[in-house]
Amino acid sequence: MKGTIMTTTSISEQVGEFNKGFTAQIGPDLSAVFDQEQNELTHGGVPADAVALGDVVADAELVGLDGQSVKLFTITAGRPAVLVFYRGAWCPYCNITLRTYERDLRPKLDELGVALVAISPQTPDGSTAAIQGGELHFPVLSDPSNAFARALGIVTEPSAAARLAHTELGFDVADSNADSTAGIPFPTVLIIDADSTVRFADVHVDYTTRTEVPEILQALSFFS
Repeated sequence: MKGTIMTTTSISEQVGEFNKGFTAQIGPDLSAVFDQEQNELTHGGVPADAVALGDVVADAELVGLDGQSVKLFTITAGRPAVLVFYRGAWCPYCNITLRTYERDLRPKLDELGVALVAISPQTPDGSTAAIQGGELHFPVLSDPSNAFARALGIVTEPSAAARLAHTELGFDVADSNADSTAGIPFPTVLIIDADSTVRFADVHVDYTTRTEVPEILQALSFFS
């Protein structure tokens, strides 16, 4: 996998373009609220108890698009897997990321026999919206009450000021979540091997940044 050349636009480049228009759309006051939230998250850093390299991930009970419970290991079916924790279909940074993974990552994972699974605390309807909006062809599952994400130590929630800003923009995180709370995971990518051992862990406390495709492919070089 080393030396893989990516010719498509990176997530960070897409986010930069998005932010230009978003900042102009919402104005300086709301932009300042989100900037402050990102600064506070960055200053706080990755939680000390967050999932890390070498940890063993336990099976998790998640929820499919049909509202039925499904085990994570049923989905991964004994394969290594890339697990993507995202905030929800309401998050434009998540949508950019999932679309990019569909376009640039999933085909390569299919060749390697590696599963790709996206997980959020939102309802199955939210998962469906993510799939439809990004034309995704990999499993997108719900983690009610952030039970799985909480076990991995990667749960946070928007600041009070950010939630007020969200309200001004016409939505509230709790309305999207299956348990009607504002809990959300830090955007995180985990690579687990066939024994469910974490071989790569990348937790992003600043939700405007994400794990780029070449980083994931490089981390998968242990398969070659």
